[in-house]
Amino acid sequence: MKHHLGQTRESLTPQKALEFLKEGNTRFGNSLSRNRDFMQTISETADGQWPFAAILSCSDSRVASELIFDQGLGDIFSVRLAGNIASQQAIASMEYTCKILGSKLVVVLGHTVCGAVEAACDGVEMGHLGSLTKMIDPAIEAETETLENRTSGNMEFMDNVLHNNVHHQMETIVSESEIIREMLQNHEIGIIGGIYDISNGCVEFFDEMFDLEIYFESNASVRTT
Repeated sequence: MKHHLGQTRESLTPQKALEFLKEGNTRFGNSLSRNRDFMQTISETADGQWPFAAILSCSDSRVASELIFDQGLGDIFSVRLAGNIASQQAIASMEYTCKILGSKLVVVLGHTVCGAVEAACDGVEMGHLGSLTKMIDPAIEAETETLENRTSGNMEFMDNVLHNNVHHQMETIVSESEIIREMLQNHEIGIIGGIYDISNGCVEFFDEMFDLEIYFESNASVRTT
């Protein structure tokens, strides 16, 4: 698709893309999702795609980005891994959709009662799970408010780690991807985090977009010249 609700690839801004997602989630939460002619959309997108946003979310079956943001086929480039982990493959996918397909916004979306975060907090080791939970460990280490009962049974601790993990994955994307950093510096894209509440269908976005200059202040070695 070459446009989204009257916005062209050239005219759409990261902030406007965020507004589309917020409006869509409001519709979803109020059971007012749009009726769509999917066969027409299939025809319209057969010759190409232009997803206006890339969403890195969890593989949890209750967290389907197209549904919770009330978007259609071709609107969202969805990257899903348990724990909304910014793996090398996930980052490559986001580089592709931003640089090649023209996506204007990257969203890292955590969710309440995340099994991957719970497993990391409880030190669960099973098969390949450890390779995933170790990428959540920095979010646990960053939680310094809780001195006792640092397990998934402590809801306040879990909530803090969930938010920390979204922040950590955003920083991982920026630190690992020169393409994403350059596009942020050129104001071609924006990055924002959010938490989806599986109990009510609402997404709480972070107050501000990812601030690259603040990030550079403490990570000068990754600044792009």
